[in-house]
Amino acid sequence: MALFLPSLAGGGAERVMLNLAMGLTGRGFDVDLLLASAEGAYIDAVPADVRVVDLQVPRLVSAVWPLSAYLRQQQPLVVIAALTHANLAAMIAARAPGARTPIVISIHNTLSKEVQADRTLRYWLIAKMIGRVHHWADSIVAVSGGVADDFARYAAVPRERINVIPNPVITEQLLCAARQPARHAWLDAPTHPVLLGAGRLTRQKNHRALIDAFAVVRRTVEARLVILGEGPERPALEARIRHHGLQEWVALPGFVANPYAWMARASVFVLSSDYEGLPTVLIESLAVGAPVVATDCESGPREILRNGELGELVPVRDVSALSAAILRTLRRSPPVRRSNDLHSYTLDAVVDQFENLIRFHS
Repeated sequence: MALFLPSLAGGGAERVMLNLAMGLTGRGFDVDLLLASAEGAYIDAVPADVRVVDLQVPRLVSAVWPLSAYLRQQQPLVVIAALTHANLAAMIAARAPGARTPIVISIHNTLSKEVQADRTLRYWLIAKMIGRVHHWADSIVAVSGGVADDFARYAAVPRERINVIPNPVITEQLLCAARQPARHAWLDAPTHPVLLGAGRLTRQKNHRALIDAFAVVRRTVEARLVILGEGPERPALEARIRHHGLQEWVALPGFVANPYAWMARASVFVLSSDYEGLPTVLIESLAVGAPVVATDCESGPREILRNGELGELVPVRDVSALSAAILRTLRRSPPVRRSNDLHSYTLDAVVDQFENLIRFHS
């Protein structure tokens, strides 16, 4: 069988697909990891028993022909694609003569929000095409109920056709990595509370709101803020930090290979996104014991936090509410978590569901 991705850039979808590859090989499946381009921050994290197939194309639109050739030659049990462009390329490639292979597309974000945020004709056309050709997929998987509902509305897909299977986030490797040092003085030898954000530095993640909220928190508490990740918004975020005069108390270390050690030592993990699919970092932070605050965005946080039982939810882009929730969380003990609160996001639970889906199509 095969998993198909654009690359192994350092994002949540890429990380969970590597977890899925590891889980499936553990169940006895031979797994190929198909990449439009074999590059990215996670390229060295591919499990040893997973074969990397590099299609060597600069853009996913160019991947259709080499992908269809792979399907004809290798005839995998099933292909599981992830992310919008890869989903479309996989569905088209599987229609080529002799390349018929069951295709499972997985939706990792709210498609309607992605289209609004991208604002390009090209992306709008791709999203519309997915709606037109969704019947070319043998199965559709969404990572959360909110993502499934959004995709059904936007792509005019019958909701009952979409399976909800969460991301495989919690692994033994994650829990072991969380016990390693963070290698940052603010966290390994803390003298003040440390707020942590993580995710690509993009507008979707709205780290600007987190910086603005932190400026309010600093009026009351001598805290520190660390935002992990890299991306095009770095210059704007650095300017925002200077605007508030927070250069001494905010760190942007870039991409970090082991964010779990940072999460485990954070006083509060904060998700400030405008929209999500199923925010992996929120599950990871809960799994390693960090108190959390999240925007009540579409979608995922409300499902993960059980309507606010496991952490505070605040309106999107409401800096005042975000700063107030951070201060409340700093002042009180984190909520007690039951052993089954996060079970659905464990590797075994998710692989069980994918294994059933693979067996159905094979």
